[in-house]
Amino acid sequence: MSNKITSIRGMNDVLPEQTPLWQWLEKRARAVLAAYGYQEIRLPIVERTELFARGIGEVTDIVEKEMYTFADRNDDSLTLRPEGTAGCVRAAEQHGLLYNQTQRLWYTGPMFRYERPQAGRSRQFHQIGVETFGIATPDIDAEVILLTARLWKELGLSDQVTLELNTLGDNDDRARYREALVAFLREHRDRLDEDSQNRLERNPLRVLDSKDPGTREVLETAPRLADHLGDQARAHFDGLRALLDAAGVPYVINPNLVRGLDYYGRTVFEWTTTALGAQGTVCAGGRYDGLVQQLGGKPTPAVGFGMGLERLVLLLEQTRPELPAPVAIYITAMGDVQTQALVLAEKLRDALPGVGIQCHCGGGGFKSQMKKADRSGARFALILGEDEVAAKQVAVKPLRDQSEQQQLSEDEVAQWLAARLAPKSE
Repeated sequence: MSNKITSIRGMNDVLPEQTPLWQWLEKRARAVLAAYGYQEIRLPIVERTELFARGIGEVTDIVEKEMYTFADRNDDSLTLRPEGTAGCVRAAEQHGLLYNQTQRLWYTGPMFRYERPQAGRSRQFHQIGVETFGIATPDIDAEVILLTARLWKELGLSDQVTLELNTLGDNDDRARYREALVAFLREHRDRLDEDSQNRLERNPLRVLDSKDPGTREVLETAPRLADHLGDQARAHFDGLRALLDAAGVPYVINPNLVRGLDYYGRTVFEWTTTALGAQGTVCAGGRYDGLVQQLGGKPTPAVGFGMGLERLVLLLEQTRPELPAPVAIYITAMGDVQTQALVLAEKLRDALPGVGIQCHCGGGGFKSQMKKADRSGARFALILGEDEVAAKQVAVKPLRDQSEQQQLSEDEVAQWLAARLAPKSE
């Protein structure tokens, strides 16, 4: 007998008992995005490798170490998308969505990075991403942050997350700062961790993102990017802060927040939590005004974010939101009444759209069927036996409280159930 085939390490199944929480999260995210007027765009999972090398940056960890890249039958180099922004820019430019237009777009789906699997970090992971194009002023930066703040409120996570904020300035600002930072770090090279030493000459801003305690100690006295900002970048950041203050969104300034992708400039932000250990970032983004031009388009201001669904699910598992059971009604079939049970189920689905109705199949005794009805999570079991069919009646047994069992006619059962299953306003 051959060995069983198992899933690839770091590419995980989401099982039926887990999916209701994912669906609950996704439903609320979609509602918030719709409330802000954002439109969904659906993007390919596979793109040309060049897109990510040019967009993300060839000296980033993602491109150097983490991408799933392969040659297809035409010997073209293709990559499973490690993030969504570059693909969204490619699609918007390719289909003419950016010419003299503003766009507010969002997408969701799996991303792929070859990383060490751990809690909240998988090799196949899922994101919701938002990208806006064509607006250069800080009000759109504020809007995408306000959107995320509203989502945390809808999910009951507002007290679990903290907004960290920084600005990377403009290209000239970063060039000046880079010189000062490299000069400082060279003086302390022997105290830096190995990754930071490697980044020092190639991508020195990433040293600011180091989690190594020794490197963090060195950075306490390093030059600050805030001291190298030009007037325009400073005014943009001050404008964003004023908008967030006016909206009552608290934040902390983190001068070492740089993000791991080369395309960011000016605003960068992260929503972090202390409830998930080392994997504390649940949402991150910022402004990337140069990326569209870098990928072949015209200069286009842009800002967006991505949020990891696995980490949000871990947070929600701790807060335990009350989820509706997927099945509200379970129809049992006692005796030779399976045909009538299936027909009753279809009639009720017509009368009660959106209500989960499961009809028992496969036979079995009364006790066995009632155990399955209870395990389904249903609020009501409909008991249909030969006597009920003959009398054109249905027995309705409440499963979640001590209410009395009802004997109803087939004509009135749908109305009786509808009155008790009416959705509560949210």
